[in-house]
Amino acid sequence: MFSKVLIANRGEIALRIIRSCQALGISTVAVYSEPDFRSQHVRLADEAVLVGGARPADSYLRIDAIIEAALDTGCQAIHPGYGFLSENAHFAEKVEAAGLSFIGPPAGVISTMGDKIAAKKLAIDSGVPTVPGHSDPVVNLEQAREAAEVVGYPVLLKPASGGGGKGMRVVEKEQDLGSALQLCQQETQKSFADDRIFVERYLTRP
Repeated sequence: MFSKVLIANRGEIALRIIRSCQALGISTVAVYSEPDFRSQHVRLADEAVLVGGARPADSYLRIDAIIEAALDTGCQAIHPGYGFLSENAHFAEKVEAAGLSFIGPPAGVISTMGDKIAAKKLAIDSGVPTVPGHSDPVVNLEQAREAAEVVGYPVLLKPASGGGGKGMRVVEKEQDLGSALQLCQQETQKSFADDRIFVERYLTRP
């Protein structure tokens, strides 16, 4: 068993992991952004390391800073929680390359299933029924319009990365597509450092 684990997350997610580690007698290291320095997960952990500024891209998504914090504090493993870097295969690979254990699926599994576009293609190839949609990412409004016309309104704009519903937008009609796409791309880039979006049929009565 590990004796010290770094939690690469914040808030309630980090708190649950910290409490579980405490129950197992494992020391914990929290990471935090500048605005989060008084957060409960920072206070509850045995140690805490500042990893950057307010934006997730400047703190909780900084792979090298998080791995460096784990190494500097003598951790044997990193727990990503969910969201942020938990579905980032590159992060899992770099954690292992640094001689640390990644508490989660292998990088190959994350690469396939953490990317919703790749996961959907795998499901289709395996004969698993899926929601009708466009299987390639859209990068501009013209592509989004073409995909939506094929799929049929209402559509759901979905980020390829991340989870928890973050970045998703329901679009009922074409005139709302441009603003929804822009907001979706901005939110997913901010949260997951990946602005790839794909289009699916929005099911009102699954």
